[in-house]
Amino acid sequence: MQKRRLGSSGITVSEICLGTMTFGSSCDEAEARRIMDRAYDAGIDFFDTAEMYPVPPDAKYVHQTEEIVGRWLKEKPRESLIIATKVAGAAHAWFEPPVRHGKTTLDRHSIRTAIEGSLRRLQTDYIDLYQTHWPDHDFGYEETLEALHELHEEGKVRVIGSSNENAWGAMKALQVAREQGFRRYETIQNNFSILNRRFEDSLAEICRREGMSCLPYSPLGGGVVSGKYNQSQLPENARFSRYLNAGERQQTMARRFVNERSLSTTAELMELAKELDLDPVTLALAWSKQHDWVASTIVGANTVEQLEPSLKAAEVKLSDETLERIDAITKRHPYPMG
Repeated sequence: MQKRRLGSSGITVSEICLGTMTFGSSCDEAEARRIMDRAYDAGIDFFDTAEMYPVPPDAKYVHQTEEIVGRWLKEKPRESLIIATKVAGAAHAWFEPPVRHGKTTLDRHSIRTAIEGSLRRLQTDYIDLYQTHWPDHDFGYEETLEALHELHEEGKVRVIGSSNENAWGAMKALQVAREQGFRRYETIQNNFSILNRRFEDSLAEICRREGMSCLPYSPLGGGVVSGKYNQSQLPENARFSRYLNAGERQQTMARRFVNERSLSTTAELMELAKELDLDPVTLALAWSKQHDWVASTIVGANTVEQLEPSLKAAEVKLSDETLERIDAITKRHPYPMG
């Protein structure tokens, strides 16, 4: 497993990161432990979670993912692992998260409250990468970055990062950090996949020029690239199969991921993968990790078996010809996720 640096920090991580967002909901603790053991044995040393997990967000089982990871982490040498977690963004931004009774913000009080809870649940005294789960552009960055800087000075956080950030927010945060002498965001964890290449429009250039790293989540387009939604019937118990029968927000998300353009793109990628004798999952992850501004691609699994094609991506380097063919496919179906 190759290693890459998180931004300009001193931390290097495996180029594949294990995401844990279903641990405690669609993936029970016993299977979650087997998945984490398999990832660890394969050389993955980077694990990502959040105070709000598991998904879909629900007050009935909020925080359980960190608790599961924490119990597992207690059995491993702490310094052998890089642990990332997140503080929930502002409740008024896009939905009301099931933490702090829906009164989440990115002020000093919320950040302090959030990290103390995460440290307790993860059974550790420091977080390697602490991220804002989504930004609050109207609130600004001064107090947020100052609070995160203080946590770094106290040794509770090694590196800070953002998630679901846009180009303006990334540059604004860098400006504030420079002007105020605060620790800066070294990473941006955003949705990035063959089905959603919008990160390349502007954020990739910021990463290159500012020495920041992208941590792509949903590199399989929410599982769509696996081909499971290209069947005649929706797969049982799959995330977007459930979402299409859930609330309005979940239905909107499902239609964004599963639509005519995304399925057409996936069909062509499946043909290419077959020609290369690769699983479509392996192809998509190999493509993701070959971007120079990507530090580690976040993969998820509900079973150990689902993890295997993701692990194989560590051994695959796509040729220039294959990369060009993928570009041609995505040009025929531009922005399939809207």
